[in-house]
Amino acid sequence: MDNRYVQQFKKGSLEMILLCLIGRKETYGYEIITELNNSASVLGYAKEGTIYPILYRLQEAELIQYRLAPAAANGGSKKYYSLTHKGREILDELILFWASYESCVNGFIATYQTAEVSE
Repeated sequence: MDNRYVQQFKKGSLEMILLCLIGRKETYGYEIITELNNSASVLGYAKEGTIYPILYRLQEAELIQYRLAPAAANGGSKKYYSLTHKGREILDELILFWASYESCVNGFIATYQTAEVSE
């Protein structure tokens, strides 16, 4: 399979996935990356260079916010992300869209598979 099609498809859904992860509980970047890599193997390996730019975009769009907290390990600080009210509204809209989108795509797949069987 041509990997660029898979990559493009994954890019389109990653923002929604990040909003879902952040919406479950306040979390920080490394924890998000670890969660993606542990539970979403179909996405492939999540890298900082992919995830952090998306977090910055979500922050600029006021969908997420962060608070700084001391990091026990190195004496620095961690950014803990949470959804804003606007972020929760957008995520709810995306979830509704996803359900109808999934249904539509599944319909096209079903008609393709039916046509393929009858050939």
